[in-house]
Amino acid sequence: MENTPRLYDALQALLGQHCRWRDQRHLYPLVWMVAGLVASGQISLTAWSDYVRSRAVYAQSTQRRFSRWLGNERVHEHSLYARLIGYALSVWQQERIVLALDTTRLWEQYCVIRIVVVYRGRGIPVVWKVLKHSSSTVAYATYAPLLDAVVEVLPAGVEVLFLADRGFADVELFKHLHRLGWHYRIRVKSNFLVYRGQQGTPISFYTLSTSHALFLHQVKITKARYGLVHLALAHHYPSRERWYVVSDQPTTTETFVEYGLRFDIEENFLDDKSNGFQLESSHIRSAAMLSRLCLVLAVATLYLTSAGTAVVERGERRQVDPHWFRGSSYFKIGWHWIRKALVQGWGLPTTLALKSALDPAPCISSKSQAAQQQPLYFRCTTVDCAISLEQSLSTA
Repeated sequence: MENTPRLYDALQALLGQHCRWRDQRHLYPLVWMVAGLVASGQISLTAWSDYVRSRAVYAQSTQRRFSRWLGNERVHEHSLYARLIGYALSVWQQERIVLALDTTRLWEQYCVIRIVVVYRGRGIPVVWKVLKHSSSTVAYATYAPLLDAVVEVLPAGVEVLFLADRGFADVELFKHLHRLGWHYRIRVKSNFLVYRGQQGTPISFYTLSTSHALFLHQVKITKARYGLVHLALAHHYPSRERWYVVSDQPTTTETFVEYGLRFDIEENFLDDKSNGFQLESSHIRSAAMLSRLCLVLAVATLYLTSAGTAVVERGERRQVDPHWFRGSSYFKIGWHWIRKALVQGWGLPTTLALKSALDPAPCISSKSQAAQQQPLYFRCTTVDCAISLEQSLSTA
């Protein structure tokens, strides 16, 4: 692509200004890798070389330069990215920000742990960790430092809602979130013990008929009797799933809606893989190098999503999105816009802004699917266990 150097200039202005560089020589390979990733649409050091303008005569020289950068221990990917994501979030306008934690596996050998900001149907990476680990389940001690790292980049004064799946349900995590002052909605397993008094019973003990929701307030959970917390239990139709969610705040049907935002991180992983950058086609087999590669992915994701947001705000979406209503993610809209801008000679964004998770133009895949979507409907029962216990004791 002849105009890729224009993308390089835009990214260099952005990264050069908002990242903390110990050595400016580390900046240029990163910028070219992000530009090559956006232009080629794939994880390939060789493919990226095709878009680089440099004094190198041989493609192998550029490829080796990228490889050395990925293996360079002096490149601290998290300190570099913290400034960038912090800058993008500095214009955040909502009172609350939603974070999600999850993992994904690569080639059954590596595990990527990631915390994202939930943003308009997608997750924007904030921090991550890559380790050689064949399972998607990781211990609390492994990801605990990531929680503290997030604090440094969040806008001041915002309320934080933290979401995670049942693989992360751990009393130590609950305690950590309490210390940070974050609220949470975390799915738990059916064998979690619930204490409404002296006797503990597994959550599965509570029989739920189809489309029935039970809200238990002020209970203690696990053998550690952690709490007081609140539970939202439901048997969902038509998926026939049973949902068990623990919250630090009183639960309602809205609790299930809030927890459902967690699935946006899975869309982010999908963008990294088969729906976007084709991460699994990479031949890199080193946790440290993969972590720096995740920096390349994170910068590209943040840049493209921010660009897509700006395109929609300007009312120019339909220049790159063929749907009457928004049918593509902000990530994909931004990607199509950047590529078309390079061909058409349009100006490229040199700023980042994630202003609000509220979506003014929700994505609609098709009118028929939108018409078939049904709101959550449950027959609800709410029990305040602290009051119930007091009543039983007074009766006795």
